[in-house]
Amino acid sequence: MKRRNLLGGMLGGAAAASCPALALADAAASPLTLLVAGPDGGQTSRWGNACALALSPCLPGTPTILPQAVGGLDGVTGANQLDALVVPDGKTAAIFPGLALIAYLTGDSRVHFDPTRWVPLLAGVNSGVLMLRGPAPINIANLRGAPPIRLAADQPQSRDLAAMLALARLGIGTAPVFGLRDTDAKTRAFIDGAVDAVFLCGEGVPEDVAPLTAAGAVPLFSIGALGPNGRIAEDTLFPGLADARSLGPAITPDIDTAYQAAAVAAQLDFLLVLPKMTSPAATDPWAQAALQAAASPALAAAASASSIVLQPDTALAGALASLALPQAAQNSMLAYLAKNCGWQPS
Repeated sequence: MKRRNLLGGMLGGAAAASCPALALADAAASPLTLLVAGPDGGQTSRWGNACALALSPCLPGTPTILPQAVGGLDGVTGANQLDALVVPDGKTAAIFPGLALIAYLTGDSRVHFDPTRWVPLLAGVNSGVLMLRGPAPINIANLRGAPPIRLAADQPQSRDLAAMLALARLGIGTAPVFGLRDTDAKTRAFIDGAVDAVFLCGEGVPEDVAPLTAAGAVPLFSIGALGPNGRIAEDTLFPGLADARSLGPAITPDIDTAYQAAAVAAQLDFLLVLPKMTSPAATDPWAQAALQAAASPALAAAASASSIVLQPDTALAGALASLALPQAAQNSMLAYLAKNCGWQPS
């Protein structure tokens, strides 16, 4: 609630200061649409409102941008609509949660979209850290020979997929405890002794670490952070913490490839894109506006308050390209989920 209120308050109060042209909007400029993949009032919806306010004064003619909420929290319905129904004429952009990409990676039968063909504009990048019952330092070799780690998890088709595959690539067994949908539920399960590990991922991760640390958890690894060049770099919010790939070579290359794609999807708090086949002439104004919007005081302050790093289209382009999994890598990931989680895509 605190982060949600911060986001709304900052953008409501700072809109006029950061977007002075809003008061001078060109009446002749036709409104544009921002398709928001998620319910009205949800997290992606709030970022959609924020981006609409920040982008408007940066586009030619200062057009009004009308957010249009579509579908559920995982963004799949909205993503399907973007690919199937939106004309790539530059009049409609879209914003999605990273969860939509996890549905794509895991072969969800509801998915009828291809994010690797979207035109990238802006990404909001969050942190991901695996907290494990201590004491520190934790020896990876000992974990390989130990009983499977009871990992707090929502479901296989969630950000927790990145943590499961990170451990799998290291040859560390897991026994996921599913049904723990949010950070509060996972933290309570850890404090109660029902689980041994919690993967913190999303907005506000640094502040979520504290109660787990107080309960005896130590960070084992991060999933890194998406850099402006589209490559995974050190998470600056957790300097010095090893990323999962630096802890040792992968047991199988295919699981490593799947992990890298899942980690990118988990890192993306939101992604702002244009439809596939949007022409460069229609893309350029949006791309320039996204760069300027990311530097606006209101959007930058909202991102900082939520521990989100705004990254440009080049970063998002690299992220989307990494989602094009070879069939062997996806098959290995699905075989792992079937064997270890009793799960298959529906």
